[in-house]
Amino acid sequence: MSTIASPATARPGLTDLGPLAQLRAGRLARRLPQLYVGLVLYGVSLALMVRGDLGLAPWDVLHSGLIRHVPITLGQAVVVMSFVVLLAWIPLRETPGIGTISNALVVGFSADATLALLHQPSALVLRVALMVGGVALCGLASAMYIGAQLGRGPRDGLMTGLHRRTGLSLRLVRTGLEVAVVLIGLLLGGVAGLGTVLYALAIGPLTQRWLPFWTVVLEDVGRSSARPSR
Repeated sequence: MSTIASPATARPGLTDLGPLAQLRAGRLARRLPQLYVGLVLYGVSLALMVRGDLGLAPWDVLHSGLIRHVPITLGQAVVVMSFVVLLAWIPLRETPGIGTISNALVVGFSADATLALLHQPSALVLRVALMVGGVALCGLASAMYIGAQLGRGPRDGLMTGLHRRTGLSLRLVRTGLEVAVVLIGLLLGGVAGLGTVLYALAIGPLTQRWLPFWTVVLEDVGRSSARPSR
């Protein structure tokens, strides 16, 4: 299969394909590197916010609380919770792709590697820079891995699955999930703060800003390979 989609056979924008159709949709020479670079950068962005120590993304508030009670690293907590969340996909009938499993593994390992190399600065201005840089980088990384169209991340799939099953809006489902994980994380002793608020306000617009540039146009693999709506 050609790795370049012609205008006559290309499917523009984000699609909702099953795992095999994602791989058959072509342009893997671009999509696979983009997926893994995006996931590595996502882990780096997490580590930047940790070293900024001014508040973490909602799910990372939960991860930071978990490691206070279980002898694992932050990156390992990301991996463990990713697979716990994937268990919730079963009743929601969500189907993981290569990007889903890769997300569950690569982000945590990348975060731990970055944390091993990056130490927390004492100057507040540098910590603010790390926080802002982490949020900005996360927006770019999210657009890259989503735009590769190789499967949703575990937490994104939980959100879309609940949206389909409950009929509630994506905004409401996402807000409910993130409020819940922040509250649980805080009860466990997790780290929330200004960075948490900045992330909540900025990550959507940042990802949306970058997504058109990073969305790979796929070859038209036919309607039969698309995931049926639920």
